[in-house]
Amino acid sequence: MVVIDLARRLAASAEGLTLDEMARDLGTTRRSAERLRDAVLMLFPAVEEVFDPPFKRWRIRGGLSAFEQAPTAMELLELSKAAQALRTAGEPGRAAALEGLERKLKSAMRSATLTRMAPDLEALQDAETTAIQAGPRPSADDALLQTIRSAVLARSPLAFDYARPGAAPRRRVMAACGVMFGRANYLVAADRETGKIQTFRLDRMTALEALAGYAAPPEGFDLQTFADQSFGIYQDAIEDVVLRISADGATEARAWRWHPSQSLEDQPDGSVIVRLRASGMRELAWHLFTWGRQVTIVAPERLRTVMAEELAAAQRALGLSIPFPLAGEGGARSVTDEGSQFGKTN
Repeated sequence: MVVIDLARRLAASAEGLTLDEMARDLGTTRRSAERLRDAVLMLFPAVEEVFDPPFKRWRIRGGLSAFEQAPTAMELLELSKAAQALRTAGEPGRAAALEGLERKLKSAMRSATLTRMAPDLEALQDAETTAIQAGPRPSADDALLQTIRSAVLARSPLAFDYARPGAAPRRRVMAACGVMFGRANYLVAADRETGKIQTFRLDRMTALEALAGYAAPPEGFDLQTFADQSFGIYQDAIEDVVLRISADGATEARAWRWHPSQSLEDQPDGSVIVRLRASGMRELAWHLFTWGRQVTIVAPERLRTVMAEELAAAQRALGLSIPFPLAGEGGARSVTDEGSQFGKTN
């Protein structure tokens, strides 16, 4: 199966793969990648060797046969679940794209294979679903996305009206860098004069159009790197964050994906120190509410300040004038105390 997997990767790459890229994609050593490449060469005479100084690449032009490319029940299940999750989250356009791909795959399969697979696929689809979580409903209108994607491909200026809460719409003309999908969907764009990167919620954008001209992202800009800087979506000052998770929450903390930059350190008392470098302290504070008394904010001070502000806002909303009960035995604790704590709820 690994040989077939490598053959599929070579057929799916227009420029071909080097031995190092094969090893990386397959999670193996370079020597193992050489052996697998040799096996592919024996099974697939259509493999081409391309010299790309200083490297050699291998590719399979013309694709593979339908038999070699037939998807499994598990692959079709995951595709169906991904489409269902998008539709449940309020993304019908993106869901329809995946559903269309699923139909194309099934239509290309041999009827006998599809018939044999159908009962298992139906049973698995009935046995798995996506839970709906509370949060803002994303907006990714097909026409809006198409306009953004066209501007990205043509590197043309993108014009739109943008209305922040409580403010009148303002016309913007930006260089589109891409789209970040999440609990809310955002356009990432650069100011054409300063190069400053900004984010705009798609559901607050109207009168969108791609203009004539040229407007490219700043040189060297990488969307994934930009997204990884923040704990969530909001981008502000990047902070070195240090959290201590108590022993009763350590197992869950080790299995949690906090941030791409995270590192975890086990402590003698059974607790875990979580370190990460990110912006978006308000979104991190919102998340820390779910950990309750199991988490201690060690640093930065600004995160403790933001948490205190959120607690004060919650007190005002509830009409409370007493200190918010946090941690400590027999009394309330100020969130500005060293080692502010918040308890985890299930």
